[in-house]
Amino acid sequence: MRVVLDTNVVVSAAITTHGTCARIIDLVADGVIGIFVDDRILSEYDSVLHRPQLKIVPEDAAVVLELIRSIAEPVAAVPLAVQLPDAGDAPFLEVAAAAQAILVTGNARHYPKPSRAGVAVLAPKDLLEVIRSSP
Repeated sequence: MRVVLDTNVVVSAAITTHGTCARIIDLVADGVIGIFVDDRILSEYDSVLHRPQLKIVPEDAAVVLELIRSIAEPVAAVPLAVQLPDAGDAPFLEVAAAAQAILVTGNARHYPKPSRAGVAVLAPKDLLEVIRSSP
């Protein structure tokens, strides 16, 4: 399964190490899920994971970032002609489209259906359900 993880999924995994999003990171580490990124996404992960107000333990942030950097497949994304409520979300949709991957986010409303450019968008719990129900 090919995915692009929105930053909120990565942050949730770092904060709640036994939650749904952490399980997704575990599946990435186990090779069950392939993760796709570009430099913009990696930069955002790094920046947000180190925001003091989130109070993420620096070592936890480093472990998550190192795992993603070591496993993720880089993608050369092409800009999409879509309008999103927040233009900052475009890299995630663009990489998912280029990688033919599912975009996993806790904020599906940031990716309105008419603006998804054919990309499937799933909540973390829904992704785990798809994986559980797969043969």
